[in-house]
Amino acid sequence: MLGPINHIAIAVPDLTAAMSLYEKLGADISPAQDLPEHGVTVVFVKLPNTKIELLHPLGDDSPIASFLAKNPSGGIHHLCFEVTDIFGARQKLDESGVRILASGEPKIGAHGSPVLFAHPKDFCGTLVEFEQVTRS
Repeated sequence: MLGPINHIAIAVPDLTAAMSLYEKLGADISPAQDLPEHGVTVVFVKLPNTKIELLHPLGDDSPIASFLAKNPSGGIHHLCFEVTDIFGARQKLDESGVRILASGEPKIGAHGSPVLFAHPKDFCGTLVEFEQVTRS
């Protein structure tokens, strides 16, 4: 079921400073994208083998705002694995006793693909995202 790591998400208190750091190191940086449904602004740092997703709160009720309140300097927020079938992944996770957060229904993520998040208590203390990716 698990495919490659799609990205590692890092919550950042200052998105501009974080973007600047990665740009100075020669990384290819995507434009900032607001995702109101998820309460975040995201920027992707494109690397040869994966991506880093920089997360910044979009409003005071953002889950990233509460994360940054506990971790003012920022930090790793979640890992994202690629899956080929989001509904098949949801079924496999359910059969394995892993709880899906929110309604359990996929939402559209930053790449325009369906995503689900697994409860960190069911994944060794790590928030894990699953993103449906179609390989050609």
